[in-house]
Amino acid sequence: MTQSYRSIALVGAGGKMGMRISANLARSDFNVHYCENAPEGQRRVRDTGRAVSAIDDVIADCDLLILAVPDIVLGKVSGALVPQMKAGATVLTLDPAAAYANLLFPREDIHYAVAHPCHPSVFLERYTREEHADAFGGVAATQSVAAAFESGSDAEKAALEAVIRVMYAPVDDVHWITVTQLAYLEPTLVETVTCMLGTFMKEALDETVARTGVPQKAAEAMLYGHIQIALAVAFRSTNPFSDACMIAIDYGRENILRDDWKKIFEQSELDKVIARMLKIDRVRRDESGLASAK
Repeated sequence: MTQSYRSIALVGAGGKMGMRISANLARSDFNVHYCENAPEGQRRVRDTGRAVSAIDDVIADCDLLILAVPDIVLGKVSGALVPQMKAGATVLTLDPAAAYANLLFPREDIHYAVAHPCHPSVFLERYTREEHADAFGGVAATQSVAAAFESGSDAEKAALEAVIRVMYAPVDDVHWITVTQLAYLEPTLVETVTCMLGTFMKEALDETVARTGVPQKAAEAMLYGHIQIALAVAFRSTNPFSDACMIAIDYGRENILRDDWKKIFEQSELDKVIARMLKIDRVRRDESGLASAK
């Protein structure tokens, strides 16, 4: 593989994530082919002034194939495209689930990588209206990226990092980890735990209003402010929780959390949630311990 990417194909360029990535890549010096099958997605790409390329026309010459498509179709899409790629090229997916479960079409002379945005931190110092509006990242607010490229040399990682920093710009850090470690970050840490807690807090807000008659705006004001306080104290130790608050926290843990909740960090549990996400029977492992989807 070369240490720079002369030609890039972005598949799924008209999708939600594909449009975000395309907007950043279009402002770079990279030679990018924007590929999209869905008519509505093609219209969105063309409406931005970008041309739509047929992937079969460009895939053989591309150094980097970015698959901005849902995980559940990555097996089918990679099965159609990877056999057409030139030796030494790289396939980049945006989520780790399919890579973790070995859903991607295998070729020994092709590199595989994953890069997922961390999204702007809740503690990020924001100075402009655009930064405040950019909750997702990739527009104005700085974010980090977690990436895996286990077969890549330092020079190859540097070449891929140059693309990743453009895709998700503005980016401060790219954290290189393994595919399995990335899967523990997402889904386990950020979806199984953090996103679940976000939806749980919304349910608690609705229940408070419904049961007590507290006005919606008053409940929202109290909750939103205390979300900030809870995160600042727990993660930044800005002030200690009061003794009374600690008693309430313990009561909440006793009545809400299961005693065995940390089992979600066992690999067998990671396999279960990945299988559910990919809508497969289960993730099986061969004698070497490698995963394979069934």
